[in-house]
Amino acid sequence: MSNEKIWLSSPHMGGKEQEFINEAFKQNWVAPLGPNVNGFEEDIKKYLFNDSSPSGGGREGDSGEVVALSSGTAALHLALIQLGVERGDEVLCQSMTFAASANPIVYLGAIPVFIDSEEETLNICPEELERAIEDRIAKGKKPKAIIAVHLYGTPYKVDEVNQVASTYGIPVIEDSAEALGSSYKGQKCGSFGEFSILSFNGNKIITTSGGGALVTKNQKAKERTIFLATQARDAAPHYQHSEIGYNYRLSNVSAGIGRGQMLVLDDRVAARRAMHEFYVDLFNDIEGVEVHSVPDNDYFSNHWLSVIRVNEKQTGGINREKLRLFLEENNIESRPLWKPMHMQPVFKDSPYYGKGVAEALFENGLCLPSGSNLSDKDRDRISRAVMECFKK
Repeated sequence: MSNEKIWLSSPHMGGKEQEFINEAFKQNWVAPLGPNVNGFEEDIKKYLFNDSSPSGGGREGDSGEVVALSSGTAALHLALIQLGVERGDEVLCQSMTFAASANPIVYLGAIPVFIDSEEETLNICPEELERAIEDRIAKGKKPKAIIAVHLYGTPYKVDEVNQVASTYGIPVIEDSAEALGSSYKGQKCGSFGEFSILSFNGNKIITTSGGGALVTKNQKAKERTIFLATQARDAAPHYQHSEIGYNYRLSNVSAGIGRGQMLVLDDRVAARRAMHEFYVDLFNDIEGVEVHSVPDNDYFSNHWLSVIRVNEKQTGGINREKLRLFLEENNIESRPLWKPMHMQPVFKDSPYYGKGVAEALFENGLCLPSGSNLSDKDRDRISRAVMECFKK
């Protein structure tokens, strides 16, 4: 159909996934362990720390370990546990993000403290982060961790955030759920944090249908993660548990999908970046629409989702919502930027430090179809719909 739905970001298979899945069935490895799980972890590790793909690799001498898990949320939960976060503790978290960045804080009975964005990357503001830390310490409670997010694939200000974190001795959890394939100063996103998380949900740059990973600094942290993720079973011939554990490991079948997806990751990144350039060209002559891009060459974004900001005072009355609804009428999916966490009903009582940047981004920002499987026909439909909307 010529008016078939154009999705924001749909799964895109590469062709080799079925071979890994078939091998899992052939060997009867369908449990949350097996050759595909081990292979997938090694594939990710190589990509993050040793690879020479277009987005860069790990810095010389860097190393890390990877644990494949059932979701990025599970990975974040286990990272917080290993950093000693307990009931009543405070964790600093980027406000402009998906709820999964903040929910695990509450799982542990801790308190999220939300931080505003800055304009250049749309990510956590180092100045507001430092102000929050100083204020929380003055109030008698030093935060236990910082959760910083590479929003829509654009790296946060890694040097500035790490400098603040180092000054106050607070570990950073790097939420790289949206940023596999992105890099900062030649180093891959997913390799910066004390712990780093990845997501392989169906709409991400690559997928395992559902799934995620935790990137750790060393083998000891990897072993601890696996222990917690497999119900915290003590070393005994019977089932014995001295700690609370979780059922968080990825299945060997899902990991097979991931192995196939890793083979095409660089192609997927290139296609998403090409979609971003398509939007740069499309909106070049439309006054009042800004396509979000990286600040400079230190930042390499996978452009998981392409983001625009619409200023209705300059567009003649067309705002973000009018454009979204017009696209919807044409069966083209788009979506407002994440509603900041400090504006969410469930977090209404949580502390927040900011100057309204995240609120303005939510009010004026729109994510446009960005999938690596969009065709020239899809791009033509998007272009015609956008031009028609702004003519009106």
